[in-house]
Amino acid sequence: MKETYKTLQKRLDEIEASHTRLLNHLPGMAYRCVVERNYEYRMVFASRGCERVLGMTVDEVLRDPTNTVELMAYEEDLANMRNAIHEAILRRESYEIFYRVRLASDETRWIWDQGEGVFDADGNCIFLEGIMMDVTVHKSREIELKRENRFLRTSVSGTGGLSGIVGNSPPMQKMYGLIMKAAKTDASVILYGETGVGKDLAAKTIHDMSGVKGRYIPVNCAAIPEQLLESEFFGHVKGAFSGASANRPGYLAVADGGTLFLDEIAELPLNLQVKLLRALESKTYTPVGSNEVRTSNFRLISATNRNLSALVKEKTMRADFFYRIHVLPIVLPPLRERREDIPLLVENFAKRKGVSASLPRQVMRKLVEHCWPGNVRELHNTLENYWAIGELVLASDTPCPDIFDFTPMDGQVVQKTTAALADPDPSRTPPDPTDGQFSALTPTLTGVSLADTKDEVEKQRILLALKQNGWKKGHTADTLGITMRTLQRKLKKYDIGSAFRT
Repeated sequence: MKETYKTLQKRLDEIEASHTRLLNHLPGMAYRCVVERNYEYRMVFASRGCERVLGMTVDEVLRDPTNTVELMAYEEDLANMRNAIHEAILRRESYEIFYRVRLASDETRWIWDQGEGVFDADGNCIFLEGIMMDVTVHKSREIELKRENRFLRTSVSGTGGLSGIVGNSPPMQKMYGLIMKAAKTDASVILYGETGVGKDLAAKTIHDMSGVKGRYIPVNCAAIPEQLLESEFFGHVKGAFSGASANRPGYLAVADGGTLFLDEIAELPLNLQVKLLRALESKTYTPVGSNEVRTSNFRLISATNRNLSALVKEKTMRADFFYRIHVLPIVLPPLRERREDIPLLVENFAKRKGVSASLPRQVMRKLVEHCWPGNVRELHNTLENYWAIGELVLASDTPCPDIFDFTPMDGQVVQKTTAALADPDPSRTPPDPTDGQFSALTPTLTGVSLADTKDEVEKQRILLALKQNGWKKGHTADTLGITMRTLQRKLKKYDIGSAFRT
């Protein structure tokens, strides 16, 4: 009989050891607590998973006669934790709770605790058995997502958009999500979108939401003369070239600790792409005329209305530069793909301009139906024109006008116009594309080749845009959807560069 007892005891010890080994290999901490009077709990077993979950050894967890986990729990979580366990015991059900604990290192961890009561023959709960898991990463992500959703809902319901961006259509909601993700990382962002969609505003929003302490430095790459590009980006020292009378920091130095926004990045020449790539990868650069290597820890956001991958194939953009800037692409939807946002845009722009009168229904309908090749910028220009003259003037009544879809000029008018533009008198008023000499348009140009016809049509469109924009080259380029460099080239081509006031 005594031998049988020893055999059974040995067998029980083997089972217990096997059971303990199994529990010690769990990714969490298995535990057993004795339930004492007044529902006080004393931990009597903990698996070695406590080292991963609580940062304590088994001996340290079991050393204190009270429940060590309760001593580590946040005070504001402790009451909910106890109530959940107590109610589960009364209902004889399992419990599942989340709470925070503070480790000896002052680190906070989220714990997922699942267990149930063990009852004796009289129905009294004598043990709690369960498992604890460290879910800090998952819980933190859940909290962050809730915070983002709450922020996004508040922003959209309050202002009709995100930060200074206006619109709550599905395409804009998708874009907001990408912007918020981009704000959490320092990876390079590339914004794709047609002219006038608000790429600068989107870049500024990413910068503001990222919380960086440095400055936001916007740069229009197409507006910088090519011979000045390197000096503008990297700066120069005194005496580096003729006219360099003092040291001057470049964009990289000013953007240190902040964001450098490069609009029209497709206009950068290949030689500067190489140097910018080196600066992006090493965070170092050398000012023009200096041998001193300097550092700049900036975040790059780029923007373009062109297909950069096609430029790589055409060898006008380096592949390594493309892959370095094309990390987080965000496409900004054109206005024609989010027409439901137009009333919000009108209302927002009217408030900014101090206009209180609402638009007539037929005017708003025309605005919604228009294609808006110039996007939000064109909408703003149209609204300002409407408020000034009281008449809605759209670029064209066609559903989606081509920017060069104009009737060619009569041959005699071409000669008259060319002669007028060649007038050397600097005091001469620039030709008005809307006066009589531009009104005699006929469907054909007699004796003029197709190539010449296209040139005259293009020249006429440029002249008209110049007039509409007060002869401002920057605004004219935006209206035509071309870069400043392209406009300068066409002005020179048609010999009209000296025919207007700058």
